[in-house]
Amino acid sequence: MKIAVACDHGGFPLKETILASVRAAGHEPIDLGTDSAEPVDFPDFTEKLGHAIQSGEAERGILICGSGVGACIAANKMKGVWAAICHDTYSAAQGVEHDRMNVLCLGGRVIGVELASSLVKAFLGAHYLGDDKDGERFARRVNKIQKIEEVGKLTD
Repeated sequence: MKIAVACDHGGFPLKETILASVRAAGHEPIDLGTDSAEPVDFPDFTEKLGHAIQSGEAERGILICGSGVGACIAANKMKGVWAAICHDTYSAAQGVEHDRMNVLCLGGRVIGVELASSLVKAFLGAHYLGDDKDGERFARRVNKIQKIEEVGKLTD
């Protein structure tokens, strides 16, 4: 898979670890910046990553800001981008498996390099179960989420 990776200055110290972890998991990272610890606005880099997901340039993405929260909020404003902040491996995998999460958000000032590597491995190693034979309940729920994204509500 091609994996878009983007960060702000708060996430920059973890970026090389994330890129190496993506490669170690057998995937191709797309580095969307930032390229230094100089202060930048996370929405600018979140938008770049979101466009990579929307266009199909990348299948999944990893966003890193100071806490992970701001990037997650911004990412979820973009249609087709389903982001979650995860600081445990269970959520990083289950978010993909049950909820079709396609963007992992991390807090560069919250977690260290070992946990970051484990989270990337869990996220990239998971697949959406709604496409599997017994995945009807996941597909039903994801379809409801998608309807909310499309029309803003579940019922008329």
